[in-house]
Amino acid sequence: MNIEELSKSQLILLTILVNFVTSVATGILTVSLLDKAPPFVTQTINRVVERTIETVAQVAPAAIIQAPAPSNQDLVTSAIGAVATRAVVIYSAETGTSTPAISVGTYIPKARAVATAEQDSLPKEALIEFPGGIYIQASLTHEGGGITIYGFADSATLPKVNSTTLIASGDLRLGETVLAVGSDGSASTGIVARVSAKNIYTTLPDIGTGSAAVNLSGNLIGIGAGGTPGILIPTNKITALLIATTTTATSTKPR
Repeated sequence: MNIEELSKSQLILLTILVNFVTSVATGILTVSLLDKAPPFVTQTINRVVERTIETVAQVAPAAIIQAPAPSNQDLVTSAIGAVATRAVVIYSAETGTSTPAISVGTYIPKARAVATAEQDSLPKEALIEFPGGIYIQASLTHEGGGITIYGFADSATLPKVNSTTLIASGDLRLGETVLAVGSDGSASTGIVARVSAKNIYTTLPDIGTGSAAVNLSGNLIGIGAGGTPGILIPTNKITALLIATTTTATSTKPR
């Protein structure tokens, strides 16, 4: 067959075949020559190869393109999404969902507990509604300092959601961004305006009694006190109650 009669595809395949055969032949020839070469020639070639590998290894990390840092908008939407997955609705266990919800709260996965603002109407036995229409019974375990804690039975299978860190009021900074999903499901943003020993004052609207407020990392800052817009009950009081609950449960175990 005349080479001029070959198509473009056949010419490309022929070129690849020739290159492949040439590379194989070159490799065989190189190995044969190295076997016959004096030792100092082989050592020199090995050193050149090693230096080349070291140079490439040092330069390679600089060529890696780093992913861009998340934007402020990405942080806000991620934090709002996190707080929404932990938002729960509290019903009386006696009447269930046949009557309106009593309050809202926030689920704290590590503690297997729900925290909400203290209210006279809260029942001792509650039915907690998680996102997705999951209902689990809970019992009031501790209250004080404006906070009420509900706990679940050890046998209860609870939803898996992203965990949260409780940020102490002393670690907050003035002007720090604060985010919340209100009791009506609306998202809002604000800043920390003032921190006192009793409350955290923010520029948030009234997010509802018991609603959670978080920082840009989605970690819990406080619980909506209700009544006056922007006032949060600090997580210090939640932590104190959780420690007291754990201590009480441990001390009441039979010896």
